[in-house]
Amino acid sequence: MGRQAAINALVPLPIMQGVAPSYLWLPQGSAGLMLDFLVTRFPDIGADAWRSRMARGHVVDGDGLPLAPASPVRAGSRIWYYRELDAETPIPFYERVLFQDEHLVVVDKPHFLPMAPAGRFLHETLLVRLKLKLGIPDLVPIHRLDRETAGVVLFSPNVGSRGAYQSLFQQRGVSKEYEALAAPIDGLAYPHTRRSLMVEGTPFFRMQEVKGEPNSETIVDMIGMRGELALYRLRPHTGRKHQLRVHMAALGAPIHNDAFYPVAQPCRGDDFTRPLQLLARSLEFLDPLSGAARRFASERTLGDYKV
Repeated sequence: MGRQAAINALVPLPIMQGVAPSYLWLPQGSAGLMLDFLVTRFPDIGADAWRSRMARGHVVDGDGLPLAPASPVRAGSRIWYYRELDAETPIPFYERVLFQDEHLVVVDKPHFLPMAPAGRFLHETLLVRLKLKLGIPDLVPIHRLDRETAGVVLFSPNVGSRGAYQSLFQQRGVSKEYEALAAPIDGLAYPHTRRSLMVEGTPFFRMQEVKGEPNSETIVDMIGMRGELALYRLRPHTGRKHQLRVHMAALGAPIHNDAFYPVAQPCRGDDFTRPLQLLARSLEFLDPLSGAARRFASERTLGDYKV
């Protein structure tokens, strides 16, 4: 049995509507009743919600035995539960499967759709949608795109070959090409290479450049004009969080509709009218199983806001 299969065998709750159960280790020193602990641990979820989940058997211990409100808290043990949201705004943009075989699922992601459940997103995520659409409960993303970014992303449906494809990204064996719309940059010679040291910034969800040995590199080319905006080809040689957005903002041409850079703007909530003009255009690599050259390209166009 492989490592992932062994982990799956230990999960006492099945995937439900494409959503895998979450788990929580009970901290040392924890005591009292389960309902009181959960309400304290998750203050945004009320006691009635936890009682409902428990009544439906959606909160269990490591052996899969249902937990009740009066179940004792056993420090050091693990409990499993399903995340639930009272209301989730439908995202009216849809993914396209570009390629599928026993080892890879290649998807063209739309703007605004998160990769995986987190925060206020659960069912309206690319991973959950694909699990339901394709009937592959063990589907896992091999790499990730920001919620705001559209384009090509790879998933693994096969536990046995997953590590080989993940290693491609870890070892920088994948050539990634993006396109972006931003203001023209006066006086910049192309292709331009931007290198910088990127670290976590403020607020916590942003990145920033600081002085020091570079840990990020992007090659920037201007390939045309779209009205008053320039169309850029961006080729990242590293994969830092928000790397392309930070580098373009640092060059004086933040990507059109970027709400994070150069200055974080107020949350737009469910406003779908201003998609970030950044597209993961293509991925190229030598297949680690067959040795064949593979290239997958997005069918989307920046400025095209159709669902």
